[in-house]
Amino acid sequence: MAGEIKQRMIERTAVLLAKKGLQGTSFSEVLEASGAPRGSLYHHFPGGKDELVLAALNAAGDQAMAVLDGLAGKPATEVTQAFIGLWRLVLTKSDFAAGCAVVAVTVAADSPALLGAAAEVFRTWRSRLGGLLAQGGVPADRALALSTGLISACEGAVILSRAERSFEPFDLVAAEQQRAVQSAITGGC
Repeated sequence: MAGEIKQRMIERTAVLLAKKGLQGTSFSEVLEASGAPRGSLYHHFPGGKDELVLAALNAAGDQAMAVLDGLAGKPATEVTQAFIGLWRLVLTKSDFAAGCAVVAVTVAADSPALLGAAAEVFRTWRSRLGGLLAQGGVPADRALALSTGLISACEGAVILSRAERSFEPFDLVAAEQQRAVQSAITGGC
């Protein structure tokens, strides 16, 4: 039961970060969203908000990695489409209200520990996605650059689509990223 409450708090924090950012995510909102008793916050996270946010960052990173791990052995075009689809789903399910919890922490954190954790999540995503692209047919010398571009483009496209409350910017960026991967596979520039 206690582990279940802690996990719910972590998951709800990740969602709140994706929707409201670091400063907009309060302990009271986490408790309300998770249904956890008030005393459970410092019981499970004696280090306070930073400890809770760190756990939420790791959970968000692990969730994306689970999706990526499920793409092992797929063609690079399918990997690209699935990664893009992950972010489109975030926009769809939240009605343009959520983005990336890792970005939310990156742009607002003062804590070196939180910034370091966010950097590690992004490094892990770039490396795994690059490996998948290479396995899927992208030349190895281009895979990491393409994975970095794909992540950066999707994160930016999510921001634009949230601001405009429209899939238009996201779809434009998605199509361009798909063309870049296809071009790399076929030997284009």
